[in-house]
Amino acid sequence: MSKDHTTPGNDAKTTASATLLEQALAQNEGVKDSLVAVADDLLLVSTVLKQELPDNAQSADVAQALEKHDELETQVQECASELESVNQALASEIGEREKLERALAASQAALAKQQADKK
Repeated sequence: MSKDHTTPGNDAKTTASATLLEQALAQNEGVKDSLVAVADDLLLVSTVLKQELPDNAQSADVAQALEKHDELETQVQECASELESVNQALASEIGEREKLERALAASQAALAKQQADKK
């Protein structure tokens, strides 16, 4: 008594899983791009503020704001780097799943051929 594992439900689940990973990867790429753009803008603003405000003209509040700005810029850069790592992991996972899906399909086709040849 053999069981056919190539049901439409299994194929749909596999495809849906791959599609969800691809959507997550695309979404992460968009977020990463946004973070990089924000980090670039923060750097530009920080540079302008530091150039336009001489050291002796900076009040404690402005100096504190610039320091906080620098901290936020660093955090944004770190988040962008982490997103890049996650994107690489997702891309790798997608590639591995696609490879496994092809191998599974080939095995199922070979099994079906063997079963057909026995009849």
